[in-house]
Amino acid sequence: MPHVHHASVAFSWISAALILAALIYLRGWLRLRRLDLEGVQAWHAGSFILGLFLIWLGTASPLSSLDHESLTAHMVQHLLLMTFAAPSILLGKPVKTLIYGMPHRLVQVMGQLFQSAGVHHVVRALAHPAICWLGAASTLIAWHIPAVFVLGLRSQMWHGIEQVSFLASGLLFWWPVVQPWRSASKWQEASLLVYLFLATLPCDILSGFLVFCERVVYPVYFSSSQPFGLSALEDQQCAGALMWTCVTVVYVIAGAIVTARLFSSRGSQEYVIWQSETQAIALPKRDAQRMEAL
Repeated sequence: MPHVHHASVAFSWISAALILAALIYLRGWLRLRRLDLEGVQAWHAGSFILGLFLIWLGTASPLSSLDHESLTAHMVQHLLLMTFAAPSILLGKPVKTLIYGMPHRLVQVMGQLFQSAGVHHVVRALAHPAICWLGAASTLIAWHIPAVFVLGLRSQMWHGIEQVSFLASGLLFWWPVVQPWRSASKWQEASLLVYLFLATLPCDILSGFLVFCERVVYPVYFSSSQPFGLSALEDQQCAGALMWTCVTVVYVIAGAIVTARLFSSRGSQEYVIWQSETQAIALPKRDAQRMEAL
């Protein structure tokens, strides 16, 4: 009973925080619309609100209470936070919109903080794709080590840390792909395809292990009631298959979007006729200017 009470209190605080975030975002979005500033459309706002709803679904809804009974429910929570909620939040262009929604005094204080050279360097380092990839991969692997996994199930505090780390690492992972703040990443966009492919590897290894392992990796689920009517081993296989399928499909879709974005940016380059001593050829305007400089 004490665990249930603490969980219900935590759910209430999470719900209140998400509602507050939604109100601040919508206030900023409405202000941007009144000022007739372009860049944040209605679908951006819808994506951000959807992301908050997915966070609530994974952390404060009745579904979140099933993770102690079923590994499949536990895996659904992880997927909601890392694979679905995180990119939805970033697609909502949250930085600009939340700034416009916050009180002016708070924005001034935060501006002074981020003007610090040390903070600026930390933010730039965290936004590097290598750090983003390592953060997401290490978080995924660390929390599925059996001893650490059981710690998250038995301690409300560690369970909360686990959920926060999954959401934070998900936001980091999707930042170079979504690029909600263009100046944050100067990586070649074609390299994002390699980035996404490499990201599937730890997920494939973990999910494949859960699917094909002939023993129950997390014995704590032997004593659970299994709400879906599966055995502990079947529940484990279902969780692994769910992770394998969802991650693969989402990353393939993301890769297709990045590819389309890459070809679109190349196709939209402005071409000019560059005249040399012997021939005239069509070059992108930027390359023609470089040739002229030579």
